[in-house]
Amino acid sequence: MEQQTQPNPATNINPKATNNHNQPSSWAKKAWRLLSDVRAQSPLIQCITNFVSMDLMANTLLSAGASPAMLHSLEELNDFTPCCQALCINVGTLTPSWLPSMKSAAQLCSQLDIPWVLDPVAVSASGFRLKACMELVELKPAVIRGNGSEIIALSMAFTQPSKVSIVKGTDSIHESVDAVEAAKLLAKSSGAIVAVSGATDIVTDGNQVVGAHNGVPLMQKITATGCSVTALIAAFVAVDKIHALDAAVSALAVFGVTGELGMKNAKGPASLRMHLIDALHGLDEAALESHVNITSLS
Repeated sequence: MEQQTQPNPATNINPKATNNHNQPSSWAKKAWRLLSDVRAQSPLIQCITNFVSMDLMANTLLSAGASPAMLHSLEELNDFTPCCQALCINVGTLTPSWLPSMKSAAQLCSQLDIPWVLDPVAVSASGFRLKACMELVELKPAVIRGNGSEIIALSMAFTQPSKVSIVKGTDSIHESVDAVEAAKLLAKSSGAIVAVSGATDIVTDGNQVVGAHNGVPLMQKITATGCSVTALIAAFVAVDKIHALDAAVSALAVFGVTGELGMKNAKGPASLRMHLIDALHGLDEAALESHVNITSLS
């Protein structure tokens, strides 16, 4: 749920721009266009998420210009979910009573060509949680976003299930760069874009690998920053579902930039939380283009 967002100089991945599409200026313009589209279209984003993250997720979406709906009642899905532009499913406080709603909403979205995003929080914390996440992945999310340990565990569950071990908590014991190959395998096996939060946020479609290098370490000390950026990815995918990789990269970069801007006035995690939301609400093109740091890693 918390994401590591400070670039790590020790990583052995060498950023490189391979073509105009991957030039930093091109990515900055793309990120601004997508944020502008979210503000103009105010997409309705349904969030079936955990109790811990609801407040920050909703405020993140509102600050970006989207319209959040924290709706998880199974009885309402048939009426409400088809009206959404995207769905975000987060399994942080997963219970047997909520899983049918998650699966039904995801299935509706897949049938109606509505993009949805999965956050497999602490996927390997229990057999029940791992099985639930695997069932959700089979319902074809557009994007899967997790930390390094979550993506490694989920990828292994599909390719080497006998080697998956049960671990405690949501904190990642792996850097995002440790999960690159696992993310690529998961993307190829699931058909989803896979995003790995970390010191460098990694996004891949199984072939192309892109890194977003924005953010500050103190964001790790704010509960639900990872959950919130997953919701922001859903909003960006809602306005450009054909280019889900670009949407995921742009959302991660925008969220990281707002952390950097918010940090200028923050005295600790509580004030950073407030200033992060303010920075996202007031983010302009000049500030975004001067801060975005996105590179091709493949």
